[in-house]
Amino acid sequence: MARKLELITEFEVLEAHEADKDMQALLTAAREAGAKAYAPYSHFLVGAAVMLTDGTIIIGSNQENAAYPSGICAERSAIFYTGSAHPGKEIKMIAVAAKPEHAPDYLTASPCGACRQAMLEYEDKQHKDIKLLLQGRGGQVFISASVANLLPFKFDAAALEGAGVMPETAEVKITA
Repeated sequence: MARKLELITEFEVLEAHEADKDMQALLTAAREAGAKAYAPYSHFLVGAAVMLTDGTIIIGSNQENAAYPSGICAERSAIFYTGSAHPGKEIKMIAVAAKPEHAPDYLTASPCGACRQAMLEYEDKQHKDIKLLLQGRGGQVFISASVANLLPFKFDAAALEGAGVMPETAEVKITA
């Protein structure tokens, strides 16, 4: 008999002025990074900003290429640079801001699957949650306490060893 599996995740939603100063600084950095995106094909500007626990902010933006798979998303651009330039330093949070090039407002855009997986790898590596901030429309901010909330069936070292991929901390509801 088939069963239904329902996974539940939570986001806190704030107005931008309600965010603390670190969150506001990181969101500003993500928006500024998006303005530096190279997006001549999609015209979709994405900026990401990573804040380390020492307050350092690293930015990244989407970089497109006519051979589409050769480009890179803003989130991976920022997190991979963080890993190479600041090895061993803990990531406190990541902010993402996205909008069409000529749009007046930001969209609530969630990271793609590849970026979710890459960010989750860094969260697992540091054995500590990374807070994720998504810039939303009208100044709203969507906050996830952990990157893992976006990827409940994560693929990690345990999966490579044949263990299951269901996180033990996920809230799961199974119905018949």
